[in-house]
Amino acid sequence: MAAQMTDAHRRFLQVLMSHGIMEGSEARKLHRCCCEIHKVYYAHDKLDDFISTINSHLQPLFMQIRKGMSEDDGRAHYALVNLAETEVTKMASDYTENELELFRKTMDLIISSENGFASSTDILNLADQLKTKKMKKKEAEQVLKVFVEDRWLSERNGEYTLHTRCIIEMEQYILSNYQDVARKCNICHSLAIQSQVCESCGIGMHLPCVRKYFRTQTEPRCPQCNDFWSCDIPGVSRADSQSPSKTGRTEKSFVVSTRRC
Repeated sequence: MAAQMTDAHRRFLQVLMSHGIMEGSEARKLHRCCCEIHKVYYAHDKLDDFISTINSHLQPLFMQIRKGMSEDDGRAHYALVNLAETEVTKMASDYTENELELFRKTMDLIISSENGFASSTDILNLADQLKTKKMKKKEAEQVLKVFVEDRWLSERNGEYTLHTRCIIEMEQYILSNYQDVARKCNICHSLAIQSQVCESCGIGMHLPCVRKYFRTQTEPRCPQCNDFWSCDIPGVSRADSQSPSKTGRTEKSFVVSTRRC
């Protein structure tokens, strides 16, 4: 039997709905605040149980609070997802047909790219190729700005990728519609847009997962096939230390660095 939904749960849900997405530390603060206001039992390590109670009551409404990870820094985020329709369909109520087509084409570029980004130049070049209604580049620039403000896209130095909110809400849609190119992270098993790929077996890993995994390894080897990992590891660079081991062989060590793949 599902746990009882209290006013603390309802307040948490209402605030999350108004934000759309919430970073993990913010969600933990909100959890504590809601419990204190409504005098409900609080434990700092019970946020996931608290959310599970909300989800059990959202199930008949085909909605769910999902937990995801920022591909930039690995921090946890929570977002409310509508399970009854694809998220691109849901976006139709907020955007025009040609704006939605531009978003789909932008998503095509991002997901099919090697690094999970699409340049503003490549995206803007699509503006006059839209089938629904062509856009001027100035208009397309404004639409991209709105997608960033609404947290469907993230922009960095003229390069666009999918925002954490978009990845959490559209994960199943992307995995279903981009089966040939979309992959899950071999470490955390969620959708990976910005990732590194093993040249031998083809498994992918989020950049934060790559960083975390290889910091515990003595050699950079694929967790799936054990072949040498050829990509540079974010936050870590390979350096051959010439200090011999007890067996007399030269060993490799990792040195902290800011170099990226």
